[in-house]
Amino acid sequence: MSDIKRIFIEGTIKTPQIDFDPLSGDLILSGRSFPENAAKVYEPLQEWIIEYIKSPQSNTNIHLKLEYFNSSSLIWIVKMIKFLSRIDKEGSSLFINLYFDNEDFDHKDKDEFKDVICSVFDNIEEPKVKIGIKIKGTDSKGNVVDESLIFI
Repeated sequence: MSDIKRIFIEGTIKTPQIDFDPLSGDLILSGRSFPENAAKVYEPLQEWIIEYIKSPQSNTNIHLKLEYFNSSSLIWIVKMIKFLSRIDKEGSSLFINLYFDNEDFDHKDKDEFKDVICSVFDNIEEPKVKIGIKIKGTDSKGNVVDESLIFI
């Protein structure tokens, strides 16, 4: 494994909490993301991912526990997912974990989720890794109470 270090940054009112752990393969963004300069927040994460994919874990999980994010944050998140889809280690999997309030989760059509999520992958070159999307419904305390898995 390379000498890549864990990134942990506390969230603020405008920026997410970031916890990228190369040993577990868990990449977590939580809270809110509407920074004035999204590149300042996300560019170092993209650089970290470029290093991580050189020697990734067998299973990489990006957890998007964002209660709100703006369009510039979404652009960077999609860029990060594009880089993660280039993991080229035999038998590797990438899981994108999306968290929603369970009330919203219950009322959404799973096919609608799949259509929106798959549209993100339309602009991604043929992924080298197996990709799964886990849609998770949470209660008011953030506990997962419902889950659905979609393979791309």
